Amino acid sequence: MNPQNPVIMPVVSPIQIQERLEGIDYPATRQDLIDHVEMNNENDDMVMNVLTQIPDKEYNSPTDVSEEVSKIE
Repeated sequence: MNPQNPVIMPVVSPIQIQERLEGIDYPATRQDLIDHVEMNNENDDMVMNVLTQIPDKEYNSPTDVSEEVSKIE
């Protein structure tokens, strides 16, 4: 990385992610979350990038998702 021209990664807030996951039924797997965003939000690339980085497990609530997202940012 060039120190004079750093790469800045866009930040996605937990609120943005929860907005994209509105209407999903929990429990949900990581793939369920990704599928929901793809079907309902016209492939929000920033949110999709974050969701692909969370562990592949079952999430029981929006809080569970937010906790995992906070670990990768």
